[in-house]
Formats: sequence, structure tokens, C-alpha cells
Amino acid sequence: MIEIHSITDVDLPRLAILLEQLSEEKSDPVKMIESYRRIAGDDGYILLGAFVDGALAGSLMGIVCHDLVGECRPFMVIENVIVAEECRGKGIGKTLIEAIEKEGRKRNCSYTMFVSGIKRIGAHAFYESAGYAPDMVRGFKKYL
Repeated sequence: MIEIHSITDVDLPRLAILLEQLSEEKSDPVKMIESYRRIAGDDGYILLGAFVDGALAGSLMGIVCHDLVGECRPFMVIENVIVAEECRGKGIGKTLIEAIEKEGRKRNCSYTMFVSGIKRIGAHAFYESAGYAPDMVRGFKKYL
């Protein structure tokens, strides 16, 4: 059974392993704890984990952004979506997406959005199956 709830500091070592699968980059444990504490203390961040038999199997983060357009409703950026390689195809990603969308609705967000690396073809097929249209916008990213 898949359980979705907030990530805690106890989950950070396993989250670091998952994020390395996503980014192919190791997280600095000290900086990760510092960042986690800032995120955990900010209501604009939602850091969810999917747990299977008590073990962290996937995660994502939602960031609520205020807007000045139209009705000035906030929107949510989804980031760091990852399901452990050995757990893919079991509904974990879908359950995570549904949970973060539910959180967005609670916060009156008008939409959710994210970017995905161009080479992540399997992830793109998953996002499309979750109702995200790739042709609505074009993402741009610049590393600083």
C-alpha cells in the first residue's frame, strides 16, 4: 500500500539516494539538512514522500508562487519528481501527482507546472498520462 505524507528529517538519507537517481549528482548532507529546515519552515513549500511498507519510494516538491495576473491566484511549481527505479510502474508517481495537485487545490492554485529534462522520454510519457500537455508552454532553464 502506498502512503503519502510529508518528508521528515529522518527520511533525508533515503531522499538523497532518490535525488541522485534523478540528477546524477550527490547531495551534500550538511547543506541538505540546512535546506530541508528552511523548506520545512516555509508554508509555501510542500515536500511529499510516497512510502511503500514504510520505505521511501518516491518524492516530489511543490512550491506555491503568488501571482499578479487576473484574479491573482497562486500557482504551483512542481520540482524534483522521482520514483525509485525499482518501484516504477506501480502507481507511485500517479499517487504523488494526485497528492500534490490536491495540495494545490487547497491553496487555491490556478494551475501546476514543471519542467522536465528533454532526454527523460519515459518521464514525459508518464506526465502526459497524468494529464499534463507538453505543447502548452515551452520551458527554459538557465543555471546560475
